[in-house]
Amino acid sequence: RAKARMRLLFALLFAVLAASNAFQLHAVRGVSALASRTVSTMTVLVVNGKKIDAAAGSNLGKAVEKGGLKPKYSCKKGECNSCVVSVGGTRMRCCVDKVPPEPKLKSLKENGFVVK
Repeated sequence: RAKARMRLLFALLFAVLAASNAFQLHAVRGVSALASRTVSTMTVLVVNGKKIDAAAGSNLGKAVEKGGLKPKYSCKKGECNSCVVSVGGTRMRCCVDKVPPEPKLKSLKENGFVVK
């Protein structure tokens, strides 16, 4: 009888520990997944002298339009290059390209990418 009680006690203890570890692991994964979704880097764009905060990876055309620059769109597929703007010296197509990620250099983080 004592051995049977001891086995039952260990089985219950093991089940409780396994369940609590699985719950904690699931909770930690849920928090990290939630944190990665909510944390988005903002890129500073300077359009016509006006600084704009745009989420990295968002539509470049909409971000540029917030600053007052209205690029021309012909094909809306990136084939005709009529919507090309210069973002920090790199030619990008507004209709298909995304806002670049936040730069590593401190001066570019503060001053932003100049859009022409």
